[in-house]
Amino acid sequence: MTKQERRNKYCFGLGTVGRDALYSLVSMYLLVHLTDVVGFSDRGLGVIGVMLTLFGIFDAVIDPFVGAIVDNTKTKWGKFKPWIFIGMIGTGVLTVLMFHNFEMGETAHIVLLGVTYLLFSIFFSLNDIAYWSLMPAISKDQTVREGVGAFARICANVGMFAMVLIYLNVPGFFGGMSARQAYFIFAIIIAVLMWVFQSITLLGVKEDRTSLEKTERTTLKDLFRALVGNDQLLVTAISMALFMIGYCTTTGFGTYYFKYAYKNEGMYMVFAAVLAVAQLTALSVFPLFRRKFTRKQLYTGSMIAVTASYIIFFLSFEFLPLVVIAGLGLFFAQAFIQLLMLLFLADAVEYGEWKLGKRNEAASFAVQPFINQFGGAASKGVISFTLIISGINAIANAAGADPDRAAEIINATPGSAIWIMKISMMILPLICILIGFFLYSKKFKIDEEMYAKILADLEERNAVSSPESEQSESEI
Repeated sequence: MTKQERRNKYCFGLGTVGRDALYSLVSMYLLVHLTDVVGFSDRGLGVIGVMLTLFGIFDAVIDPFVGAIVDNTKTKWGKFKPWIFIGMIGTGVLTVLMFHNFEMGETAHIVLLGVTYLLFSIFFSLNDIAYWSLMPAISKDQTVREGVGAFARICANVGMFAMVLIYLNVPGFFGGMSARQAYFIFAIIIAVLMWVFQSITLLGVKEDRTSLEKTERTTLKDLFRALVGNDQLLVTAISMALFMIGYCTTTGFGTYYFKYAYKNEGMYMVFAAVLAVAQLTALSVFPLFRRKFTRKQLYTGSMIAVTASYIIFFLSFEFLPLVVIAGLGLFFAQAFIQLLMLLFLADAVEYGEWKLGKRNEAASFAVQPFINQFGGAASKGVISFTLIISGINAIANAAGADPDRAAEIINATPGSAIWIMKISMMILPLICILIGFFLYSKKFKIDEEMYAKILADLEERNAVSSPESEQSESEI
């Protein structure tokens, strides 16, 4: 790895620390904030659940068009960095507005939340598509990509788990403030941290822009061909979407599970710390596993571990050693799966160029935020209505209205409510994940041998069509 490649690796990866901390604040804790801090009624939560789901799906649908906009960008800063900058500024401001401390009624709050959440999703998509599209622009070498991707996922998980460990302690950091005031200030701090870490990527990463000058404009027809004509991209997108629905649903229930099922909300931070070690360890040792196993073997083995972990988790009956074992297996394997899927997406860029004759990094990587947005939207709908149907939201409101008896009210959560939550948290996600794996195992065909052939064919094709070769032919 050259000096510039090492610099790209670290500057690219560090850019996602604050970004994923901010995204985790919204994706994992926005509903927790609305139910346990703000205290929305069942009716209000129901409206929010439908709204966030529909808006998330809408944003997922427009992500490919956002990718086409990025692909058509030509500036002296490249086509990715301007959108990374615009996206980071917008998401930071909108996150602060979603965790605001303004005095307003429930209806007005829902309207403001809807507007800010929709805009947040669009600005985050701009940032996310442009950010991850940098990876295939850094290098076409699979080994280099795996190193860059692994470090980026490590940094992303540092940001995410830092949020998990800090979130519940936020009110204690700001003595004398109400919980809502504390989270408002906290959101401002996280937005600023995102801007700082993203600036490292903007200033430190140098992508290969040699293909930018000869890249043709991406039309709507090109966009359709890039997404529908690239069968490997479609397979990866659907498999990843199903996985993310399951993953986001499970993690979204984390705080509720330890508060209402395990009856010790503080233990969630200890549990999360253990899981953080598992994920970071998995990403650190991934290159070692990669030397001994193919990507397909690693993906299959990870899916077996995920399935076993979900079953243990569901049947643990809140016995902490079993919960920890299930969590370690689930998050170790999940780290492998998320990294592998990112690499599958990167390889699908070359496959699309090889099959369709045109390279569309951003349009192809638009499926990444599409997947995250769709998974997050579906999970928010599942979580919201599970909290209403199970009665847990009513219990949260009762506990909030009577702080002196809050612990007693929470500890009296009926077993039926807990089982409803566990089915939504563990069984439904596992079904989604297994369907996605079945699709991948049947339809995905880019292995190491095929990828090498694709690169060789592209190099030969580019050599034939290069200006030097055309000049030589004219001289002859």
